[in-house]
Amino acid sequence: MRVSQLLGERYKERAFEIESQNLMTRGGYIKQVGNGIYSLFTPAKRIARKIENILREEMDAIGGQEVLFPVAMPATIWQQSGRFDSIGSELLRFKDRSGADMVLGMTHEEAAVQLATNVAGTYQKFPFMIYQIQTKFRDEPRARGGLIRVREFTMKDAYSFHTSYEDLQQYYEQCYKAYERIFARCGVPEVIAVKSDPGMMGGKISHEFMLLTGIGEDTLVICPQCGYRANMEAADCIVHEHLDAEEKPLELVETYQNKTIEEVATFLNVSMDRLLKAVVYQRNEDDSYVVVFIRGDIEVNETKLRNYLKAEVHPAVELDACDLCAGSIGPVDLHTKATVLFDKTLQSRNNYVCGANRDGFHRTGLNLTRDIGKVDFIDVGKATDGGVCPSCGKHSITIKNGIEVGNIFQLGTRYTEAMGMQYDAADGSRQYPIMGCYGIGVGRLMASVCEAKHDDYGPIWPMAIAPWQVHICALRADDPQVKDKAETLYSELNRLGVEVIIDDRTVSAGFMFSDADLLGVPLRVIISPKTLARNAFELISRDKTVKQDLAIEGAAAALRDMVMERM
Repeated sequence: MRVSQLLGERYKERAFEIESQNLMTRGGYIKQVGNGIYSLFTPAKRIARKIENILREEMDAIGGQEVLFPVAMPATIWQQSGRFDSIGSELLRFKDRSGADMVLGMTHEEAAVQLATNVAGTYQKFPFMIYQIQTKFRDEPRARGGLIRVREFTMKDAYSFHTSYEDLQQYYEQCYKAYERIFARCGVPEVIAVKSDPGMMGGKISHEFMLLTGIGEDTLVICPQCGYRANMEAADCIVHEHLDAEEKPLELVETYQNKTIEEVATFLNVSMDRLLKAVVYQRNEDDSYVVVFIRGDIEVNETKLRNYLKAEVHPAVELDACDLCAGSIGPVDLHTKATVLFDKTLQSRNNYVCGANRDGFHRTGLNLTRDIGKVDFIDVGKATDGGVCPSCGKHSITIKNGIEVGNIFQLGTRYTEAMGMQYDAADGSRQYPIMGCYGIGVGRLMASVCEAKHDDYGPIWPMAIAPWQVHICALRADDPQVKDKAETLYSELNRLGVEVIIDDRTVSAGFMFSDADLLGVPLRVIISPKTLARNAFELISRDKTVKQDLAIEGAAAALRDMVMERM
């Protein structure tokens, strides 16, 4: 490839705050077509193809069979699974010319089951795994960060089918290890796996693979002491509480116009963890109310709440309809039709401050067991920095941000049972296969590598996925000797199978090196009148670990060997 012919412009001006989006836009990798929709220029397409090849190799190595599902699917198979109605507007629905309901695939569990139904009819066909690398569309409401969060994307998604949970667990572990190899080969071995909430995918066990970075949208709960790791949505919230030796009586106190947790805590001169606060939601399906009582310094984990209620919820808008006194809701003498829940952070302490269900008043000295009676406590709280680790019990929890670059789920029989896929078991009975699914977004992984591997000047692509392996910078390409040596090296590297790009333009050194930094090719060879005067080429690695003269004689072979060492 010649830079003089490479489509796409590179420029210096900062374009976006998120570094991967900034560098990939400035470097001529991507061009926005619409909100969350991008075209890829040649450098990005070459990187994507290499990531896809790594994915294929690792999936094939664990017995995967590559297939291809359609992007557009009839709504009937999504209606069979129940997701046509249960998934919100993220699923793009449309009608074809005959008026039939259709969807654009945002994931392909239904298509995988439809493919395997009546094909794997006996236990002898199991286990098996099918996978694809395919375009998907999710009508994402929060598209951001270039390829980090998009609406149209390419994804490797795999689906395994088993006759027992033991077999699924064994294969799940194989995929887990394959994912670790994939991320290491792509240049981000620092990716970690965390326990996650299965969400709309279903199933009980799932893990997300996360690249820790400040721009990540996922919040992770990590214990550096014992290695516990979970997504905030799935992390237990544990606090160590104790009863005060002196139990105070329940008293009514006037708090005037102080209503927020912060205002009441300041007015009564108590810490926020001494307050019992009420957070009110409504179920989406019927607008019925849910009141969650939780410790004043802990936030409600809405994912946990949804999972407990088995319903989607939204913050309540109008409290009068449920006889709730905004700013003073408390559990004593609470007369309401709402569902009332108590978070387990309230379980082991007395002498709380709470609302009095009366405007301008609160109660002090609350003891839930004494003043309410038997209470069932549930975990709907968000874990906090410095909180108690659910695994080792130490006050060692740290909160980090991360980008999800892959996920794996144990789905169970949710889809096979809903869609009527059965097989003949060894004992002659008819059984539903047990499924697992395993996804990696190609574009997001590319952008995440850029996010993790860059400097102030551009990406530093790992050799295994770099758009090219060697970048020749011919300074003074109008000099006949420079041009001859550069073209000769370019031809020899191509002959040896090295992926090479040559900058053959007659531009300044600063301009040429700036473009080279943005292209991020691992090995850069500088050829100029000065280097030729030393009878050498200058070799510089993009990560700045190598800077040396390279003898002209045998340079192509030496570069090929360096490329192989860095793969």
